Amino acid sequence: MDLAELSWPAVATLPRDTPVVFPVAAVEQHGRHLPTFTDSMLLGEVVRRVKQAPVAGRCLFAPLQWLGNSHHHADFPGTLSASPRVYLDLLKALADNVLAHGFTRVVFVNGHGGNAVPLQQALFELRQDHRARRDLLLVSLTYWDAAGTPSFPGLVQTQMGHACEWETSMVLRLAPHLVAGDLPAVPEVPFGRGFAPGYRAWTMPDRSEPGHIGTPAAATTEKGEALFAHFAAGVAAFLDRVAAWPGGTWDG
Repeated sequence: MDLAELSWPAVATLPRDTPVVFPVAAVEQHGRHLPTFTDSMLLGEVVRRVKQAPVAGRCLFAPLQWLGNSHHHADFPGTLSASPRVYLDLLKALADNVLAHGFTRVVFVNGHGGNAVPLQQALFELRQDHRARRDLLLVSLTYWDAAGTPSFPGLVQTQMGHACEWETSMVLRLAPHLVAGDLPAVPEVPFGRGFAPGYRAWTMPDRSEPGHIGTPAAATTEKGEALFAHFAAGVAAFLDRVAAWPGGTWDG
């Protein structure tokens, strides 16, 4: 069910345990070869495919929120970003809108790595704000974490990068005319170790001069289709778990 297509009386008649799904992504630089709308395009396609699964009839999907927390890409033109605190408050307000009308299950499906930590903090704060409630399920999921690491012949990367083999393959599958330049000539930018297992704060110029991380030259349309199918199946399975949650338990 699409929130954008329903009248308010139609929304009012939905069961209060209907999972309300907020897709959240970004508009930001994606190297020299991919468009700034990459994250939003790719998440939009994942969600479109999820809406073809049976679980979609049990969920209410809000329109995709394209503004994300992308300050670490701000050195590159075309990046649009909300500061972390503004973004946190935006996410909390989105959830509070539906909680105020009695809905009890909120799912943020994320399509941008920089949103993950603000999302977790927003949900943590929301839970404290509604700490007396025992009927709430407030969860987030980044789509490429939904079904484990994809594995099929020819796939080079074992993790999501940025404007990388995975994202470039999916853009090739979705909108090949938006992939710019000579793709086979795009150099690999290694993931590196940073200070693992610790965490080092970073901006993209710390890691990559062209703005991508990974191996874009290995991208193919076929890989893009396989990745979309893998990720959409994982998100649909996660929403099945949310919809089936009996309430009152920690596990789901």
